[in-house]
Amino acid sequence: METYIIILLCTAAFLAGFVDAIVGGGGLIQTPVAMILLPNLAVATVIGSLKIPSFSGTLLAARQYLKKVGMNWVLLSIMAIGAFAAAFLGSTLLTKVHNDFMKPLLLVVLTLIAIYTFIKKDFGAHQAKEHSPRTQIFLAIIISVVIGFYDGFIGPGTGSFFVLAFVIVLGFDFLHASANAKMVNLATNFGSICLFILKGKIIWAIAIPMAICNAIGGFIGAKLAIKKGNGFIRIFFLIVVIGTLIRFGYDVFFK
Repeated sequence: METYIIILLCTAAFLAGFVDAIVGGGGLIQTPVAMILLPNLAVATVIGSLKIPSFSGTLLAARQYLKKVGMNWVLLSIMAIGAFAAAFLGSTLLTKVHNDFMKPLLLVVLTLIAIYTFIKKDFGAHQAKEHSPRTQIFLAIIISVVIGFYDGFIGPGTGSFFVLAFVIVLGFDFLHASANAKMVNLATNFGSICLFILKGKIIWAIAIPMAICNAIGGFIGAKLAIKKGNGFIRIFFLIVVIGTLIRFGYDVFFK
């Protein structure tokens, strides 16, 4: 493989790790870049290889959040188990069918999310909901299974969807939502990685250098998010959602 391709992939991985650490959505950067630069590889092989840098960046970002942000470990453990299993199943399905039918639906959902986030200035500014423990666990299981399956099957934007779910459904502020989303996202990435390793779909010569760059980006992004707080994360979230809209809009209407 040409050296310049590895350099471009590593640059995309660094930017993806940086963005993903703040508010998720790093896959929207490195996935299309990898698809363009590696056109002769099967989609499942490209996605499988990208799961390694995604995991490394999320891991380093999560480590930074753990130092500053409190976690509900019981809730996260339950979500991690559900997300792992769902992502494994989603990745299994990815190796068998095409996933373009999901993009029109996601386009509509993300348009509504972008409008709501822009209009509601205090969205995600503080902890908003007080669920009973049983209700919180029930909602958390639904979130982890649905988004976990999405991550294994499609992938890009998963971190943003987790952040959104923690804010809207569970009532977290943006900082705590980003921190907790990283922990669950680790489980979805690991579930997919297990499947892709079993299927032999990972190209390690691409995955390892990208993983190093993604981890560095994740480290820097998490530190910046913790330092700047909710207002900064909200703006970044809106930018990433709009970017996701453009990406899916292009896929639906022009590709």
